[in-house]
Amino acid sequence: MTTTIGVLALQGDVREHRDALEQAGARSVPVRRPAELADVDGLVLPGGESTTIDKLLRAFDLRDPLRAMIRDGLPVYGSCAGMILLADRVLGGVHDQETLGGLDVTVRRNAFGRQVDSFDTVVDVVGVPGAPVPASFIRAPWVEEVGPGVEILGRVRTVSHDGAGDTAGKIVAVRAGSLLATSFHPEITGDARVHQLFVSIVEES
Repeated sequence: MTTTIGVLALQGDVREHRDALEQAGARSVPVRRPAELADVDGLVLPGGESTTIDKLLRAFDLRDPLRAMIRDGLPVYGSCAGMILLADRVLGGVHDQETLGGLDVTVRRNAFGRQVDSFDTVVDVVGVPGAPVPASFIRAPWVEEVGPGVEILGRVRTVSHDGAGDTAGKIVAVRAGSLLATSFHPEITGDARVHQLFVSIVEES
């Protein structure tokens, strides 16, 4: 039976994530309503603007059902803003910003700088075989600290970068059980290996 993975379709690279999931062997569907959550084995939270997605989750009555499903073990992958949404703690957020939570990490919002500071590099990701993963960083967060039970999967190689200073060794990929998060956008690089990793996590769960 084909694994069905939803992509939260409120903002961000929805089509690109769906294409990558299909490349990875899963069936992908957009998710905009609470009822659609019942039909998925896992969910992707795409990039975008984390505060805007937070407001849209409330407007579409998705926040509370999603929080409950994450607590109950729904596999979720968050990229960029999706990482912020999964984090239990956020630095640099707005005063009323809330997250879905579930991932015991502290994330710094817009850590790599502004839109003009976006850059491409490669990242070695634990669990992804072969060459380093192409990674696009666009107003990206990084993980400041991880709690017990959170596995660090990848750190940025870049020694310095305009807008963010010294970034060598910053944590940009983590996993805790069925939750996976990356600071970067693998969905726009044409390399579906991070999505393959997530599909395997969903299938294992």
